[in-house]
Amino acid sequence: MSSSALRKHVQTAVHAAETKKATNAAILEMERGAFTDYLVLFDGANPRQVQAIADEVELKLKQFGQVPNSREGYNLGEWVLLDYVDFVVQIFHEDKRRFYDLDRLWKAAKRVRMADLKAKPTRAIKKPATKIKAAVKSKSAPKKKAAAKPKKKPAAGPRAKSKKKK
Repeated sequence: MSSSALRKHVQTAVHAAETKKATNAAILEMERGAFTDYLVLFDGANPRQVQAIADEVELKLKQFGQVPNSREGYNLGEWVLLDYVDFVVQIFHEDKRRFYDLDRLWKAAKRVRMADLKAKPTRAIKKPATKIKAAVKSKSAPKKKAAAKPKKKPAAGPRAKSKKKK
């Protein structure tokens, strides 16, 4: 999935959750090589609201052709996980969110705001390597070679001269 499409899907998930009054939203951009690119966390006040938030996120993302690879915890409504592979949405009952404290667990992840997702991703632009002209090379002074150091002779000590006699 392209970076802009991924960001659009995360925005859609956040917007869908907010329409169902999800609170304490956190969007975490994970490090390269992590299990997912984004981790999106929400709170719901009760199990019914947690389920309603999950339903709305699924419904809105289905309009983009996105269905979760995995859906966990829906029946209990205390902690629902929707795994979209490139991003994971987790909706907690407020008590469970405080207990598991995933924000602290993933504190190394970069916190992202909705405005950051809407902005175009910045890409590092590489400049082409400059070629050195032959004229510039010819003008440069040749490097002097370091004088070769004489080789050291092995130290002649009592061990070097003595040989075992049989």
